[in-house]
Amino acid sequence: MFRSEYADVEPVDLPIHEAVLGRAAEFGDAPALVDGVDGTTLTYDQLDRFHRRMAAGLAEAGVRKGDVLALHSPNTIAFPTAFYAATRAGATVTTVHPLATAEEFAKQLRDSGANWIVTVSPLLEAAREAAERAGGVREIFVCDSAPGHRSLIDMLASTAPDPEIDIDPAEDVAALPYSSGTTGIPKGVMLTHQSVATNLEQLAQCVSVTPGDRILAVLPFFHIYGLTALMNMPLKQGAAVVVLPRFDLDTFLAAIEKHRITGLFVAPPIVLALAKHPAVANHDLSSLEYIISSAAPLDAALAAACSERLGLPPLGQAYGMTELSPGTHVVPLDDMRAAPPGTVGKLLPNTEMRILSLDDPDRDADADEAGEIAIRGPQVMKGYLGNPEATAAMIDTDGWLHTGDVGRVDDDGWLFVLDRVKELIKYKGFQVAPAELEALLLTHPGIADAAVIGVYNEDNNEVPHAYVVRQPSATDLSEGEVMMYVAERVAPYKRVRQVTFIDGVPRAASGKILRRRLREKS
Repeated sequence: MFRSEYADVEPVDLPIHEAVLGRAAEFGDAPALVDGVDGTTLTYDQLDRFHRRMAAGLAEAGVRKGDVLALHSPNTIAFPTAFYAATRAGATVTTVHPLATAEEFAKQLRDSGANWIVTVSPLLEAAREAAERAGGVREIFVCDSAPGHRSLIDMLASTAPDPEIDIDPAEDVAALPYSSGTTGIPKGVMLTHQSVATNLEQLAQCVSVTPGDRILAVLPFFHIYGLTALMNMPLKQGAAVVVLPRFDLDTFLAAIEKHRITGLFVAPPIVLALAKHPAVANHDLSSLEYIISSAAPLDAALAAACSERLGLPPLGQAYGMTELSPGTHVVPLDDMRAAPPGTVGKLLPNTEMRILSLDDPDRDADADEAGEIAIRGPQVMKGYLGNPEATAAMIDTDGWLHTGDVGRVDDDGWLFVLDRVKELIKYKGFQVAPAELEALLLTHPGIADAAVIGVYNEDNNEVPHAYVVRQPSATDLSEGEVMMYVAERVAPYKRVRQVTFIDGVPRAASGKILRRRLREKS
């Protein structure tokens, strides 16, 4: 068993809005949120006042403790305000991918039991259709303005009192992101106020974001990585968060230059662009002090090429998963030069880890052996919403969460993630469940059987590769037709990027797909 070398922190027994914005008065007129495109700025004082007025408006509209509010938006300066307003009103926030199809959105609404939606006008059509399909949604609010819908902006004029909600941080769920875990279809991950807030305190011991720092938020807030590293963590510490709605390289580079960004929390595809794209040379990026990459594996040589090109200390990495609030490991900012290449860091405070034998998961791997990473700590999720079977499969009776990732630990306690036991595909940090795509493929009349695995393309991104068995009557079924069939029915990041036709899907006697055999073919 491995234990953190850091001193324990006290569990944070506060609602997430209090844990993050508790020092807002201290930071006062300092910028909290800056629109990276048009420069619109909210100060800490405004963020605190605005989220309280919106919370009062939501409560006046009927939002109550125990309700679930679906937040469906790209990154904007309104997103954090809406999130904290909802939690202050007593709601659990389920974050929704802004590019989700109406049916994907409806599935999440049904599964989460969402009563309310907050969206933006460009996404209103999808939100309306999803609400109609799901049923049970009482009202759709917008962050900006749209005819026939109440706006959060109008709630700033509310004269209702701040809602006084009795929140139990250890039990009440603050955030309900959706994750596929190690396999299967997406499930609601119940993250309590305490687990999210305590993870922020754990991270603060290793990643010192301070007032005056400027963090660029280009990874999405709806994803737990963005929610923690780009929203909650810097706002808790008084930094300025410069917000971009999506990744566009020229806009991204211009924002670093214009806003004198000091820290980047990114995923490997952005590291690749910074290391190799010629446009980087056209911008002054000298304000950058560090880069941390997470959400997917980062090649050590690519990390070195990026840091060398930008004249930065070695890039740090971090490790975690949605079910862990999400952080368990990070390369500390003050230890980046000492960290061996390729490591994802050391254990955060209050966190324990085991490396389980791949041959016998009931025992620990030998000292020099790789095995499955298992984690125990206050950041472990409460469980999957309405799915005790999946929860029990993920968290054992001793409280160890089995990550499905394969790793090893060196003599100095640095973790290296080598592979995954789990079937989940990570496309640019976004989770793609093979089972979900397989179920969709089987609805095509020309497909008799199908299996999906992740393979790495020329840009070192893991992409979905479908192995398809044609129906006898569909001998002319093409690769392009299969890819288009999927593309029309899923969000862009879930699209099948490669198709191979085979005579039969390899399966065990139990019927389980033998994905390892397919990987040997690829």
